[in-house]
Amino acid sequence: MMLVRQEWEEGDRRLEDERDDRRRYERLLEQVAIVIDELRKQIGQTYSLEELAAAYRDAERWAREAVEERAPSSGWPRDLALVLAAAFYAYQRGAVDYQS
Repeated sequence: MMLVRQEWEEGDRRLEDERDDRRRYERLLEQVAIVIDELRKQIGQTYSLEELAAAYRDAERWAREAVEERAPSSGWPRDLALVLAAAFYAYQRGAVDYQS
């Protein structure tokens, strides 16, 4: 569990590193929002960190479909891992057992 949460944190850090490139950063934020929206559909509003980590294992498949359908951009597939990790990092705060 700790390793996956570190991966999420790294994704969030990499996302924030993109702030200087406003267009790219906004595009990434849009993709993160799409993944978070899909997460709500996948696991709902009440979930544990363990359930979130389990969803992460299968997330690339459904996230790829959602981003491709709703917000593709040039080269978006290479950013999918970053987008996924940043989205899960943000969503973990809503877990019933979340502790910072």
